Amino acid sequence: MFKSIIYFICFYIKIKREEKYEIINRENSNKFPIFLNLISLLLFVASYYFYYLSLEKCLEGEDVCCKKNNWIILKIKQLIISVIINVLSLFLIIYGILSKFHLLHFVLAFIGFYLYSHSSYFHDHGAFNLIVLIASIFASLILLMILKIFLVIFKTKHRYKIITGIFLIIFYNILIDPTNCNDWDKGLNNTYIENDINKYGCQIKFPKRCDYKILSFTQDLTKLSHLSCSDKPKNSRENILRFSKSPYISDNTLKFGFLLTNNEEGQKDGMDDIILKSYTSLNLIDMDKNYSKNLFMPELVVDFSNDPRGEMKINLIYNETLSVERRKYEKNTIPYSDNIIILYIDSISRNNVLRKLKKTMNFFEKFISYKGGHNKKYPNDNFHSFQFLKYHRFRGFTETNFPPLFYGNTVKEKDFVRITKYLKENGYITGFAKDYCQKDGTRTYHNLTKEELYDHQLLLCDPNAADLNSVRIRCLYGNLNCYYLYEYIDQFWKKYKNNRKFAMISLNDAHEGTLEIIKYDDHIIYNFLNSLFEDNLLKDTSIFLMSDHGSGMPSIYYLSDFYKTEAKFPALFIIINDRKNIDYNHQYYNLHKNQQTFITSYDIYNTICHIIYGDDYINISNKTNFHDTPKSPKGKSLFEEINQKARHPKNYTNIDKDVCI
Repeated sequence: MFKSIIYFICFYIKIKREEKYEIINRENSNKFPIFLNLISLLLFVASYYFYYLSLEKCLEGEDVCCKKNNWIILKIKQLIISVIINVLSLFLIIYGILSKFHLLHFVLAFIGFYLYSHSSYFHDHGAFNLIVLIASIFASLILLMILKIFLVIFKTKHRYKIITGIFLIIFYNILIDPTNCNDWDKGLNNTYIENDINKYGCQIKFPKRCDYKILSFTQDLTKLSHLSCSDKPKNSRENILRFSKSPYISDNTLKFGFLLTNNEEGQKDGMDDIILKSYTSLNLIDMDKNYSKNLFMPELVVDFSNDPRGEMKINLIYNETLSVERRKYEKNTIPYSDNIIILYIDSISRNNVLRKLKKTMNFFEKFISYKGGHNKKYPNDNFHSFQFLKYHRFRGFTETNFPPLFYGNTVKEKDFVRITKYLKENGYITGFAKDYCQKDGTRTYHNLTKEELYDHQLLLCDPNAADLNSVRIRCLYGNLNCYYLYEYIDQFWKKYKNNRKFAMISLNDAHEGTLEIIKYDDHIIYNFLNSLFEDNLLKDTSIFLMSDHGSGMPSIYYLSDFYKTEAKFPALFIIINDRKNIDYNHQYYNLHKNQQTFITSYDIYNTICHIIYGDDYINISNKTNFHDTPKSPKGKSLFEEINQKARHPKNYTNIDKDVCI
């Protein structure tokens, strides 16, 4: 095989010399030896085989996959070999050495692996494998284009000067430039990661180069394609009609009401994204007609009456009975904050938050060293902002990282209790909004008790909101998808302004490989926070801006030093606004100190519970029922003192341990 390939390459060079880089004419195209076709077939078989090896084929479930395959979606070495073989084969076809008949291999490969990989079920990784397939084809075409460019350059008079210049630029930017990654450890307010091994148990390996600085301008496909949300999708009403299986909908319906999904019928056990889509499809409402009174009133309506491209309207329905009932429970505790907001962004690193959410970070930064009211509306309040520079993920995917945030544990057992129970028991009304049709990231980690369900919940189950993992901005009816989430929670916050509240916004826009899309949401997040602040609605509020793991989608940066490191360090920024009983010499001191401590989502779980229970949290026994406790034994509250030197990945199970020197 190896000798044949060598002979094949020599034969190709000989042909190219004789033809002076001209494409071989048809007259000669049928005279190649049979062994070339055999070699071509072997190349494609090898390509298929290495691509097959690169797939994640563990279908038994997340826990089993973690043990068997170390939770690797694509094995990058095998995929690279597959891509190189494909490029070589394409190169030979384009230059006429192989017959164009061999393009059939590419068609068969795409169809075969699409059928093998494609699935809407994320638990068997089907959708991820499809992304890998498309990424490998894209990478093949890019590499082929580079080869063609070099061939053109070789034909030019000044080819050696051009090639030398290209290599000098690459060499300088990637290998020599000492400023390339020198600010990777920087935080807000000119702070930096402290990395003293004598003081901290984990001395973080900083990336040596940040390819993002060189290639970012090529990755903003939204800007390069001049795309905006004013380019509304066509036939959006027809999409809803095709999606609907509801008896309440007809072909003449112009106003579609989406029923609430925060009830036990809408959240049955199993793969909840499929269940929720089915439930939504069966229960769409024609808002212009009478419908059964036993149905819940829709809070989300899509109206095509005035615009054939549709308009989405949000109207959160205030529940006075719920408001009065929850106030009775407020006497149970004196929390550190009456209100909690969690701005959750899937798959974003601390560094990319700083790079892309500049306006939002300015909002957090102004409270870092701040005491006293920002204006007359907050004369007695103390705003404090904290950034946690060593917050670390467990594994690369939400199924592993999310449950500890809201259950205090990773084990999938149905008697574990979600944090919403403790919120409700202490008088909090709960609200949740997510930009696609799925629950809050726990999937099969749910108990389906009433305590599990949010009091108000918005999920974008509209079939036109189908841009999950897109590398361009995600729009719906003329606005960014995330606009509707923040509008919903804004209404929730204002209509229950006299109640204790917990609100979570779950955003998926960073779940893509270019690292660019999330910046288009920056003004929406900032406007939401600043509007509440200016309207005097952030009294007694703790705000968490966070993710559960860093950037990790298939990307041009996948082999980059900074990308692999950032994937392990998600974002965590907290604002505490307190008018009550936090001890500034103790709790705030610990918060400040723990900004440089190696922490995990277990610690965040305990911190939120500490806010809920206030000083009473200290008296909660660690011996509480393991499955029903607001104090995870695997973490500590960030209000408490943590032994920094004892914190190290080796002390945790199911966690990446290669981040320390």
